[in-house]
Amino acid sequence: MAEPTGASVDDAGTEKPKGRRRVGVLLVVAVLAFLIDLGSKLLVVARLENHAAIKVIGDVVTFQVIRNSGAAFGMGQALTVVFTMIASAVIVVIWRIARRLYSLPWAIALGLLLGGALGNLTDRLFRAPGVFRGHVVDFISVQHFAVFNLADSAIVCGGILVVLLSFRGSNPDGTLHQQADKAEKTEQAEK
Repeated sequence: MAEPTGASVDDAGTEKPKGRRRVGVLLVVAVLAFLIDLGSKLLVVARLENHAAIKVIGDVVTFQVIRNSGAAFGMGQALTVVFTMIASAVIVVIWRIARRLYSLPWAIALGLLLGGALGNLTDRLFRAPGVFRGHVVDFISVQHFAVFNLADSAIVCGGILVVLLSFRGSNPDGTLHQQADKAEKTEQAEK
C-alpha cells in the first residue's frame, strides 16, 4: 500500500500526519482574503455609493453598491442576527480544525472560508444599522444572477475546494479517507 504524501503509517496501520502544521498558511490566506475584501468595500463605499452603476463588461457585470441585510441573493433579510451567529460558529469550527491541519490545500480552503466569513462578519458587527444587525456591502453585480462581494467569492471558492478535497478523499490532517477507514475497520476487527 502506498503512503499518501505528507503522512506515515504506524505499526498498527494507522496513518499519522507528518510534516509541519499548516496553521500559518491558513492565517496568511485568511488575512489576505479579509484585507482584500475590507479594502474593496471601503473603496466602493467611498467612491460608488449613491452613484450610477459602473459597467465592467457591458450590462453583464457592473459595480454598484447594495446594502444586504440577508444572506446570499438577499434571502433571510429578517435573520441578520442569525447570520452573524452562523458566521461566528464557522470561525470557531475552522479554528478547531486548524489544530490538526497538515494539508496545504485544506489550509488554503479553510483560509478562504475564514477570511470570507470574517469579512462579512465585520460588516454585520460594525456597519449600520447597528451591532449584529449591520448590512453587508455587496457591489459586484452579475446580470440575472446576484450582487455579491469579495468575501462571498472567497467563501464560495473555499467551499468548492473543500468539496473537491473531500471527493478526492483528503482529510485536513493530511491523511486520506480510504486509508483512515481501513485502519478503523482493522482496529474494530482486532477487538
